[in-house]
Amino acid sequence: MRVLALIPLMASFFVAACGVGQPESQGATLSASGLRLVSVGSFDQPLYLASPPGDRRRQMVVEQPGRIALVRDGRKQSRPFLDIRSRVTAGGEQGLLGLAFAPDYSRSGLFYVYYTRRDGRQAVSEFRRSTADRANPASERQVLVMADPEGNHNGGQLNFGPDGLLYIGTGDGGGAGDQHGSIGNAQDLGSLLGKILRIDPSAGAGKAYSVPSSNPFVDRAGARPEIWAYGLRNPWRFSFDRRTGDLTIGDVGQNEVEEVDFTLRNESSGSNFGWRPFEGDRRFTDEEAPGAVPPVITKTHDEGWCSVTGGYVVRDPKLTTLQGRYLYGDFCKGEIWSAKLAAGSASQDRRVAGLPGVNQLSSFGEDAQGRIYVISLAGRVSRLAAR
Repeated sequence: MRVLALIPLMASFFVAACGVGQPESQGATLSASGLRLVSVGSFDQPLYLASPPGDRRRQMVVEQPGRIALVRDGRKQSRPFLDIRSRVTAGGEQGLLGLAFAPDYSRSGLFYVYYTRRDGRQAVSEFRRSTADRANPASERQVLVMADPEGNHNGGQLNFGPDGLLYIGTGDGGGAGDQHGSIGNAQDLGSLLGKILRIDPSAGAGKAYSVPSSNPFVDRAGARPEIWAYGLRNPWRFSFDRRTGDLTIGDVGQNEVEEVDFTLRNESSGSNFGWRPFEGDRRFTDEEAPGAVPPVITKTHDEGWCSVTGGYVVRDPKLTTLQGRYLYGDFCKGEIWSAKLAAGSASQDRRVAGLPGVNQLSSFGEDAQGRIYVISLAGRVSRLAAR
């Protein structure tokens, strides 16, 4: 079986097998003659990049073994922002997987990480900064801990949405075919796995977090109230459009189809994205998927795709040729693609020509200025810039 490709030992196999950087036909490309990738630095198995809100000087790079590296004024610093390697199980698809800064970070100093604990469970934890360049590792407060039956399909994305609440992407529990439970975890509203969750991570009233009363399943018997959307296999990377608040999800497929899901702002509540009855737009089982929302983009493994890497809608005003387009890619294919997204559909879906292939494309990132970064598990982090 193929899993989300965060597997350094197999990386060379994936690159060779999937033809990283192979050109598409000219009709399927978007000219990028005015674009380039500017190197930010080399890191230890980088998986993500984010910036504190409003901070134009700093970018934080998540490294899978359990560190958050600091880039300040364009230079990688020798001392990390946070080091919790002793608490993290790393390797394969496990490790330090996600990072999000609280909207009031400039005042509160609070931020959140998603990582695999030593016991194999997935944790969302709160930390507090000590200085602008250094977090306090002793400040950890575990907000949400989830049992996880397998080592793969762990999700890992954290985002504060336009409503100021924390959204958490979780995988279906791993293995093949969402095999845990009679209907699998993704369709089971009694499970936190295979979902996007929505919580207020602030502690209060003796609880580690609270559930917004507007969540769609708060009043449904047997359902976990934290669930915002479900029917996902491994929503490795999802994002909110910083201008519109629309939600886009790159959901990693099984053996045949990769998919990108899209909903307008405030229309994702309660959405069922179809897994395991559907893999992309194809039937995987003959089970029901009530109200399933079809993907707006699908890519097949026959075309060389293996593990979709969700990105961002470009709002950097300097990237004029990509303005308003959604950027995404794939771990095996190693190419950057873009499309115009709308409710229920995507158009002008094509490879961005003129950019080099990206070995082991593990993630994209967006900083406080809206600039887009391209991240390779092999170590390189680059910024997409105009020439």
